[in-house]
Parts: sequence; structure tokens; C-alpha cells
Amino acid sequence: MRRFFVERIEADADGLCVISGSEARHILKVLRMTKGDRFILMDGTGDRYDSIVEAVEGSSVRVKLVSPLKAPTLPDFQITLCQAVIKPSPMDYLIEKTSELGVTRIRPFVSERSVVKINDESASNKLRRWREIAISAAKQSDRNTPAEMLQPTTFAEILKDLKTTDCLKVILWEKEDSKDLKAILRTSDPGIQFIGIVGPEGGFSAEEVKAAIGAGCIPVSLGKRILRAETAAITLAAIAQYEWGDLSIRSNH
Repeated sequence: MRRFFVERIEADADGLCVISGSEARHILKVLRMTKGDRFILMDGTGDRYDSIVEAVEGSSVRVKLVSPLKAPTLPDFQITLCQAVIKPSPMDYLIEKTSELGVTRIRPFVSERSVVKINDESASNKLRRWREIAISAAKQSDRNTPAEMLQPTTFAEILKDLKTTDCLKVILWEKEDSKDLKAILRTSDPGIQFIGIVGPEGGFSAEEVKAAIGAGCIPVSLGKRILRAETAAITLAAIAQYEWGDLSIRSNH
């Protein structure tokens, strides 16, 4: 069944609520849904309802909330991806795929070798687009809530915050030749949070990696292949989920 997202589901006493904006346009202009069509309405708090189109009111859609639905269980394991901003198309793809893989939050940053520079206006526009991509990925992959997209910042700010964060923190570095991500995960105690840092197209400088080590991060490799930044981020998320997360069907017994 199709899924649509609003920030907060707010219904009146008759169980009716209004959808507007991009989701209403998708319902009306793209899918051409009409009165009586059913779908799932979900919001940023994890609530979701079996819903029916009740009426079209201009550019908005009035819907009837039929019954609440059980949302997927929130994962115990949280992944924070600190990702250097890369070129627009690869960055969009990275956000979509890591969101589908269940990354909890994505924190974009600019570092020494970043090709893409960000000012206040471009940061606001990019963040809006990235959040739309995360929402779309959440609907596609049936996540409880979309990945949290944080405000773009600097690598120095990332490291400042990580100094006081107590969990396994790794930084991908192509020059690391003794520690790989899989081995680090398999020899560490699983925690409830994991932080992975992925650099820009040109990677990190030795000075940046040294600073990350000072903030408690472990440099790790993904093997002998040189991966694009977006591929590296997706691979990091997949390995972390495979080793510690929910890329499995677990018994309830």
C-alpha cells in the first residue's frame, strides 16, 4: 500500500485531517488518487494510520483516519553517519541508500579537501532537499521515522562534539593498512550507538586523521579497493548493520 508522510498527524474529533504541500501534490497530480482510495499515512513521531481519501479541497487532500497501524519496532542500534558534503547527485544517492539501510542520522560537514563549499543559503536549500530524500527513503523502506538530517557544519565542529561522545567512532581512511571496519566491529562490544566518518571526494589529510584520533576515532579501511565517497558511506552502513544491526531476521525466542 502507498505511504505518505506528514510532520505530525493531527485529526479532528471525526478522525479527519488535511494533507497539503508536496505530498498532496503527489496524491493529486502524480497518482491522481480520488475519493475512497486507501493509503498509509505516517508522521515524524512514528505514528501511522490506515487512511482513505475523503475529499479534495483545492490543492489539499482531506483524509479519514480509519485505524492506527503498528509501526515497525525502533532499532536498538543507532548509526550516526558523519558525511563530508560531496557533489549533488552522489550526495543525494548516498542519503537515499544509507537511509534505506537504517542509518539513524546523517551529519554533513565540510573538510579540508571538500570540493563543494556551503554558505548559509545553500546549506538551507541542501538541507531541505536532503530531508525530502530521507522522507522518501523512509516511505520506500518502511522505516518507523526518516533518518534525521542535521545542519551542515565543519569537520572541526564534528570532532569537538565527538570528544565527549562515548561509543565506537571510526573514520574511513584509504591509507590505513592495519585495521579494517569488519574486524573492529567483530572485536568490539556491540553498543547502542556507532559513529562512522566518511570524507569528501579527495579523502582526508593526514592532519585531519590525526585530529580525529585525538577525538577518540579509530582509522579503519574497507579493504584494498578505492571506493567513491558515496560507495564508501553505503558500504560502511551496510557492514555496521550486518555486524551489529538489523540486516537479519532474528528469532523472538
